[in-house]
Amino acid sequence: MANQGSGGSRLPLALPSASQDCSSGGSGSSEGGSGHPPPPRNLQGLLQMAITAGSEEPDPPPEPMSEERRQWLQEAMSAAFRGQREEVEQMKNCLRVLSQPTPSSAGEVELAADQQEREGALELLADLCENMDNAADFCQLSGMHLLVGRYLEAGPAGLRWRAAQLIGTCSQNVAAIQEQVLGLGALRKLLRLLDRDPCDAVRVKALFAISCLVREQEAGLLQFLRLDGFSVLMRAMQQQVQKLKVKSAFLLQNLLVGHPEHKGTLCAMGMVQQLVALVRTEHSPFHEHVLGALCSLVTDFPQGVRECREPELGLEELLRHRCQLLQQHEEYQQSLTQKMYHPLGTYLLLRSCFSEHCQAFPEGSWVLGVRSRGDWERHSTHPLGACPLTLSHEPVEICAWE
Repeated sequence: MANQGSGGSRLPLALPSASQDCSSGGSGSSEGGSGHPPPPRNLQGLLQMAITAGSEEPDPPPEPMSEERRQWLQEAMSAAFRGQREEVEQMKNCLRVLSQPTPSSAGEVELAADQQEREGALELLADLCENMDNAADFCQLSGMHLLVGRYLEAGPAGLRWRAAQLIGTCSQNVAAIQEQVLGLGALRKLLRLLDRDPCDAVRVKALFAISCLVREQEAGLLQFLRLDGFSVLMRAMQQQVQKLKVKSAFLLQNLLVGHPEHKGTLCAMGMVQQLVALVRTEHSPFHEHVLGALCSLVTDFPQGVRECREPELGLEELLRHRCQLLQQHEEYQQSLTQKMYHPLGTYLLLRSCFSEHCQAFPEGSWVLGVRSRGDWERHSTHPLGACPLTLSHEPVEICAWE
């Protein structure tokens, strides 16, 4: 079917007029010499077209739909829904692969081919379920039951981490799916994977799924607390896997910012002492995530400040010594001028708990920048040691530059 403006195989942006044939040229609008106004090229144009259409005089009673218009509409509807149907079929095919029993008497080559096919199915599902509609369809097809019951804690590591990744992908920001996953007991299994699995990739993906189930999800956080999830996070931060340590500290900080009511629980667990012990290890960028968690723990929480000030902890001396090292270390001087914020946790915690030692901040005129889900904003142009600092209950990133 020929149609001007259809863009080859693409569908036309406007229906042909009911009162004229597409090829006739018509006598309507004079724009471009055609019977139709040009299609909108952006959202503003679409809005303007809707306003214009709403302000026009009521149209006369509609004429019977021509065969051409009927065909156009059928093709448009078919094109709109074909993609979704195809993706659902792809998910069904993947689930058929994953539902097959593992061959018991196959040789090594057959077992390797079977595992590769299952891994490919899980990867395709993870890609498809980035779309929330597909994720909902996947759960309606009982895919989540299959993942949690069969793949999360059994089989090769390549299947375990892909199953954990798929659970996180489906769950993030979708309350109904989060509730289903929690109801299947997945959080307990994910915490076991994070705590005990011998494969680093499995543990990292398990942490990703845990984060998707507890952030901004009250029921998930309550389960997390009942299952002693904070202790599991602390043990993850004590491992040698850098990615696991950083992501665990970041999740801890996020939970402290979003749920300050649990600060007392963490202090009772000895979290301050354990975080300080982590800071005492050889310095790495991971420490700034730990110091960020400590800053969140002491903000508007006097008990946390008192514990940081305990003389036997030696935190003040540690922070002041680290400030001196950071000012002398070329790498960290460069990171400050390049607007990277990682050395600031040391300064901010020192200011929060030991404000009489503001002179430990770098000399000179600095700008403190803060952002929360947006662009950087200048917070102060005073010397950094003198600028007023309050940490909000929103997740923020902080940087300093000359």
